[in-house]
Amino acid sequence: YRFPVLELQPVKGREWIYEVTIKLRDEIGFWEQPEADGDLNIYLTWRGLASNTVKLGFGKIGGNVKDAESTTPTPFKQFATKPAGKKDAETSDYVGYRFTGDRKRLQEQAAFGPSTMLDSRIRRIGLRTWLTDQFSAPYPTIPYPNIPLKNINANATIVDNGCGLNDGSATYIACIRDHYNMYQMQKWFFQEALYGNQQLRHRVAWALSQIWVTSGVDIQQSSHMEAYHKILSNNAFGNYRDLMKAMSLNPAMGDYLDMVRSTRNNPNENYPREILQLFTIGLYMLNQNGTLMLDNQSNPIPTYSQDTVNNFTEVFTGWTLCNVGCPNSVSGLVNFKDPMILNQNNHNITTKTLLSYPNAVNTNIAANLNGNVEIDLALDNIFNHPNVAPFVSKLFIQHLVTSDPTPAYVGRVAAVFSNNGSGIRGDMKAVIKAIMLDPEARGDVKTDPNFGKLREPAQFVTNILRAFNVRSVDGLQQSDGVVFNFSTNMAQNVFNSPTVFNFYTPDYVVPGTAMPGPEFGIMTTGTAISRANFVNSAIMNATIVAVGTNSPQGTTIDLTEMQNLAAADPTSNQLLDALNQKMLHGTMSTQMKNIILPAVNVVPANTPLQRARQAIYLVATSSQYQVQK
Repeated sequence: YRFPVLELQPVKGREWIYEVTIKLRDEIGFWEQPEADGDLNIYLTWRGLASNTVKLGFGKIGGNVKDAESTTPTPFKQFATKPAGKKDAETSDYVGYRFTGDRKRLQEQAAFGPSTMLDSRIRRIGLRTWLTDQFSAPYPTIPYPNIPLKNINANATIVDNGCGLNDGSATYIACIRDHYNMYQMQKWFFQEALYGNQQLRHRVAWALSQIWVTSGVDIQQSSHMEAYHKILSNNAFGNYRDLMKAMSLNPAMGDYLDMVRSTRNNPNENYPREILQLFTIGLYMLNQNGTLMLDNQSNPIPTYSQDTVNNFTEVFTGWTLCNVGCPNSVSGLVNFKDPMILNQNNHNITTKTLLSYPNAVNTNIAANLNGNVEIDLALDNIFNHPNVAPFVSKLFIQHLVTSDPTPAYVGRVAAVFSNNGSGIRGDMKAVIKAIMLDPEARGDVKTDPNFGKLREPAQFVTNILRAFNVRSVDGLQQSDGVVFNFSTNMAQNVFNSPTVFNFYTPDYVVPGTAMPGPEFGIMTTGTAISRANFVNSAIMNATIVAVGTNSPQGTTIDLTEMQNLAAADPTSNQLLDALNQKMLHGTMSTQMKNIILPAVNVVPANTPLQRARQAIYLVATSSQYQVQK
């Protein structure tokens, strides 16, 4: 349980010592579980670091809580006098931007994993300069597939669907695969993740795709998803308000959440409900640090009612696909590339009452307005709601840095979302910079057990492949990117989210704990085995081959460096030390090394490649690696 800190202040007469006051209850509901009364292990966290642990009795003394390994109370008398020459000694080794471990962590947070080239660049120019460069770097490095639109009926056997008649030929099958499947977009996504120079934009667009969700489960063509992804990437470093407008009028979103079918006489509430619940403000009122705002009975306060949803539903009526007269309109084809356009005759023109909050914008919308005017009034009403800053900020922190950010971290980022320092709200460059440069994200060592996040499947795949110079099977060119089947086996089928709630929900709590861990929502016994199977395929075989009609040739990695280390040192210490730095930021525990080392040395010393594979496999499948810290 995370208990709120009420006060932090110097001890009178000993100002170099601080005392902290905490409240032994929190929004999780600890006070509703009297069976939990008894001994608690308590520790403080700061910037991702954990203090020693002390034990205290909550309600009563006793219980089943055992002492933690770090249960070593610090006697007050130890600091009765000011330690000489110790100013800043507690933090200078852990907080900063110059350390190898912090560079590797940044590449996991702001990119799709460390690589030799990227690590060298950040070491040369510095973290802040790299972020600045990323904001203006060309994107994408690997060109979008630019898949042409086809007829909408992919299952036709007589009617031409743009691929010709279904004769079962390889040409027909390849056409269906490339146009009526997410194959081309998935292939491109992983190529860009593995080799793109604009890693930050690709990473942020990936996070956005898991917030503003559409899915190939319902969206029939790759070209539709491509147009949708371009909106995410184009607005990743823009303003969140502009993203709201662009996504509201995106045909893939309009089709997925039914706005394209919402008319004056047949309104549909899917999109109005989800833009509120999932994309902007959430279900309950929040403090600016992301914690729940409670009423006098300690109950969460709803942000809106069904009546509010009904009014927004009326706002979002009358929009349709632009099949004639737009830049990408093609006779006989449905246009999923250009924004939707308004049919005013299908738009509800009655008065509407929207969100009400202090200093609310556009709560009341007058009758007989044009739908183009109304949608902007409504989006401004949502955008200026006080929940947007903490709600969106926390989502981004969860996707990029840590599943359970402290309220202070959320509050600092939310403040930047509300005002970037120049009076601008929703500046995504400022928000992403604030997330990445926050002291809670940075630093060479993180000891807080609640810090970090389970590597989601797509990132787990790319992190391992990028670490070992991923390439084609012949070693002469880049991988073709056909590795998405592995993330699919881990329950993350890229661009094919099972629901609008993404592959996992942001408020998922790790079973048996009170700790949020969204990605653990798809961590099962089956997907855990799939993770190990992927590592086995990538490391033990060093070749990932796709099999099927017109299939690509496959992907491999380069283990030369690790093989040479294994050959040079029969004890395998150099090998494990190198993997410790490459994969674990230098945080491999002595216990972990003592477990892995004998297992590596069981492999004969005259087979250094197999030793290298054994070591990498054991590190990559460990919980210490699978949880990004």
